[in-house]
Amino acid sequence: MNKVIRIGTRDSQLAVWQANQVKQLLENNGYQSELVFVKSEGDTDLKTPLYEIGVQGIFTKVLDIALLNNEVDIAVHSMKDVPTILAEGLIQAAVLPRASYKDILVPKNEVSFLDDTYSNAVIATSSTRRRAQWLNRYPNHTVENLRGNVNTRLRKVRDENWHGAIFAAAGLERINLRPENAVTLDWMLPAPAQGAIMVVCRKDDTYSFEASHRLNDEQTSICTKVERDFLRALLGGCTTPISALAERIGDTIVFKGNILSLDGKKKATINKNIEINKIEAAGKEIANELLNNNGQEILDGIRNAK
Repeated sequence: MNKVIRIGTRDSQLAVWQANQVKQLLENNGYQSELVFVKSEGDTDLKTPLYEIGVQGIFTKVLDIALLNNEVDIAVHSMKDVPTILAEGLIQAAVLPRASYKDILVPKNEVSFLDDTYSNAVIATSSTRRRAQWLNRYPNHTVENLRGNVNTRLRKVRDENWHGAIFAAAGLERINLRPENAVTLDWMLPAPAQGAIMVVCRKDDTYSFEASHRLNDEQTSICTKVERDFLRALLGGCTTPISALAERIGDTIVFKGNILSLDGKKKATINKNIEINKIEAAGKEIANELLNNNGQEILDGIRNAK
């Protein structure tokens, strides 16, 4: 029997855009759906840095609860925000085709300071990953906290005494807010699964799973699996500067990953080519190799600092 699929989403502009994208795709496949709005702790606490809140799934937890309470049938997330282990009773139903995985700098004015890695500047971000990579490249810069929805953060770039702030390209591009003067940070590795959208449902809801799984993009699903397996093996969350990017080229997955100390002074990197038929354990194996190549020392330092 057909039913209206209730799509759980946060009420930020970007979250609503992503939920509407899923709604449109479901309707293109003949499924009726409606949006149900839920606020997360990450939306209501806009002052505390995310790395100080220290909770995995800060943007997904309330939607998980709504799913488990049968208040919604599916939830739509920015995949990079989703913990690598889903709540008991939930299952990944689909991963949409990936948009840009890159980070960008939205500058206040001119960007000549980017040409000198020993320049002085003030940059804003709430991400420990972006902070660590930025300080690794620009050790004399000051990095300040940046919270709020996309519109709030863009306004802060104009109002605060910063040289610029770091954003995910996909987020700004999806809602047509990428400024013309934004600078693509090709040297910065993204968060695992950055640029991808995940749909989650209850394990026992076969109707919602089958409807959502029709939207699944196999290539994005494969690449984000390797990235998230790598993250899980490193026991990393939003408070750990871990980056990963897997791209499929023919029958090969080209993987790049790193882990940095919180201050950006220490860095361990790894680059691997993986045959497409050997990806099942690849993320974990790559993580273990990184740990044996200075990664464990950095990870221990982060844990001790906490």
